[in-house]
Amino acid sequence: MTGTEYAELAAFMEVASERSFRRAAQRLGLSPSALSHTIRALETRLGARLLNRTTRSVAPTEAGQQLFARLQPVLGEMDAAVREVGAHQDTPRGTVRVNLPRIAAQWVVGPILADFLAAYPGVRVDLVVDDSITDVVAGGFDAGIRSGELVQQDMVAIRLTPDLRMAVVGAPAYLARHPAPQAPLQLREHACLTYRWRESGTLQRWRFSGPAGASEVAVDSVFTANDTNLLLDAALRGAGLAYLLDGLVAPYLARGELVRVLEPWCPPFAGFYLYYPNRTHMPAALRAFVDVLKSSYADR
Repeated sequence: MTGTEYAELAAFMEVASERSFRRAAQRLGLSPSALSHTIRALETRLGARLLNRTTRSVAPTEAGQQLFARLQPVLGEMDAAVREVGAHQDTPRGTVRVNLPRIAAQWVVGPILADFLAAYPGVRVDLVVDDSITDVVAGGFDAGIRSGELVQQDMVAIRLTPDLRMAVVGAPAYLARHPAPQAPLQLREHACLTYRWRESGTLQRWRFSGPAGASEVAVDSVFTANDTNLLLDAALRGAGLAYLLDGLVAPYLARGELVRVLEPWCPPFAGFYLYYPNRTHMPAALRAFVDVLKSSYADR
């Protein structure tokens, strides 16, 4: 394979992953027009259309999807091999890509970010906020932050926070119109605001634990979204009851903008963990990021 052929394939993978010529061009350090020319050259060489383009979107064709699926693990291994060779550098440099939910970005990384960047000026941090469950290896991430219950067993995992809890909350105005549920099954009588996982399209389960053990309630979801902030805003506006992490709603509970219900039925579960693939040689930039998070949250 020539250097030009590799560059064309790498360009295609970036566009197919980002679903945007503009974002892909920024990541590759090219102009959108140069990137578009590269993709056209690849399609001409292969004799197949790889991407469907409109003024608003880019998506792989069936041939493009097949090529993407075959190339992703190969290029991922090549990238890992090159990065491991450079892992011996004494001075951390390069980009650390981290996949994490919005609340972890606010709670865990946000407070240490300025100090980390000041301590390691050669490192860039690329946070991808994603409330769904993402395979960090397949997605090209260096690390992820998730609840310990969601971390894959073949990962190195480091606990960062104490246990978490879910909270069922509603605005005072909503609860003035609808009596607060006294048991989880009474949620069936309420308008509920539910998170929908982006990748699978399934709704988050409303899970509880009481004297009779663990249970799930099939609620009437009048509003669903794959963004927790949208659910929080709907709850604040009195649209119904939401099932959210208590840390996210704590400020609103303190100000009386939201009221918590069913608290005894919401037990704690595993807190946030930093996790990453088990590598013989870790990139120096990632090692620095891991070390800072570990030291910042060691006593929590």
